[in-house]
Amino acid sequence: MKFDERHLIQLAAVVKTGGVTEGSAMLGLAQPAVSRTLSLLEKRIGEPLFVKGRRPLQPTPLGIALAEHGLAMLAASRKASDLMESFRVGKSGVVRVGGSPFFMDSLIAGMCAEFQATHPDVRIDQSYGYFPDLRAALKSDQIDLAICPIDILDEGSGLAFQQILPGRNVIACRVTHPLLLKRRLQPSHLLDYAWVAPPPGSPLLADLRALLLSFGATEIRIRYSGGSLASVVNYLKAADALTVMPHSVVFAQRKEKAITVLPINIPHPDRALAILRRVDAARSPAVEQFASFVRSSFNDLKHLIKRHEEAVVWGN
Repeated sequence: MKFDERHLIQLAAVVKTGGVTEGSAMLGLAQPAVSRTLSLLEKRIGEPLFVKGRRPLQPTPLGIALAEHGLAMLAASRKASDLMESFRVGKSGVVRVGGSPFFMDSLIAGMCAEFQATHPDVRIDQSYGYFPDLRAALKSDQIDLAICPIDILDEGSGLAFQQILPGRNVIACRVTHPLLLKRRLQPSHLLDYAWVAPPPGSPLLADLRALLLSFGATEIRIRYSGGSLASVVNYLKAADALTVMPHSVVFAQRKEKAITVLPINIPHPDRALAILRRVDAARSPAVEQFASFVRSSFNDLKHLIKRHEEAVVWGN
């Protein structure tokens, strides 16, 4: 015998509350409609579901057994409703975000944890990449958002972007580097030291080469390359090497007191950190909530970084 799930749910509500009126109110249904459902169900199975003459209603053993199945359906229905409401307001779902390694490790990972403190049912799947790979991942629907530094977005690329942090490159070194003791730091002084190269594919690699050539270097003394942010920081801590980093990445390391910024201005390209997404992508509430949180976090961060930058006595 096949049962209508709605009939079992109504039976469960009446058994749970002890009355047809109460069960109807629990489900938001009219009391006569629930009474008719119970009568039809009893006629169909040919057995009573409640002991006659008992108030409050007392279910028969068969009524209890069928009501248990109805309660399971009712619970599943409510969970589905709660899940749908949670998804609708961006409290549950999946966010697939890709980004440049240095920024993801130093800034975005912490923001993911902060976001999930108020959105614990949102899962974040994070991946690494630079602009060309991230653009391809967006277009093939492998990620929802990309967070990376960009120069100029191609016209008609099908991507929308929102700038979240202006570009600013600095020279990073360990906090005990000898150059920090120089009163008048000159670009030529930097050529006396070896350099750490950013990972292949990073726009910082081109920035480093252009910077050293502008300083008059005839050869680039690269001693270490291809490392993650953690490995680059650990290398700098143990050596008098230098590297080019976004100021925001060095700023994020300030509490560790391991690396710092050399007080010298350097040229840097017209670049900005941005959130990228496909123009025609379906809007997911969780993705929208996460993107809004990241934008807000960087808006607060910009002021802190600006104060940090102004506190450094930049050279000429």
